[in-house]
Amino acid sequence: MSESYLYIYNNLINYTRNKDLYKNLNRDDTFSDRLTLFLLHFSFFLKNFKNVENKKILQEIYDFNFRQLELSIREIGYGDQSINKKMKDYINLFHSMVSEIHFWDTLSRSEKIKKFSLFLNDFQNSDELIEYFDDFNENLSKKTLNSYLKSVSKP
Repeated sequence: MSESYLYIYNNLINYTRNKDLYKNLNRDDTFSDRLTLFLLHFSFFLKNFKNVENKKILQEIYDFNFRQLELSIREIGYGDQSINKKMKDYINLFHSMVSEIHFWDTLSRSEKIKKFSLFLNDFQNSDELIEYFDDFNENLSKKTLNSYLKSVSKP
């Protein structure tokens, strides 16, 4: 099953590599910026496919993605103690993102900007990011989880 999850992980990574996401950042992007955008993409992914039927598989995808993130942090060179702290911070950040975007479809534009400013405070033009994630969210809603598991969906 993990090969299917790798497709999802790699798709989310590819979305995160979109250079247009970083053009309104007034500095070079960092690992932390990329990770924040990855977690946002992942939170929209889970939001769209969360239901009783998908509960077990989404938990497996969640576990797989965070294991992959931990491996990435290790590759950067963090030690065991700092990895545990970083992972705890990233998991907490992710859960707050999931909570904040839960009702994304019903939020006004200004409410969406306020939500994003909690996580992306260094990014200037929030309107473009809102538009991007509105489109991303809409595209997710048009597809099935199975299409991502079978690597049918491409960024």
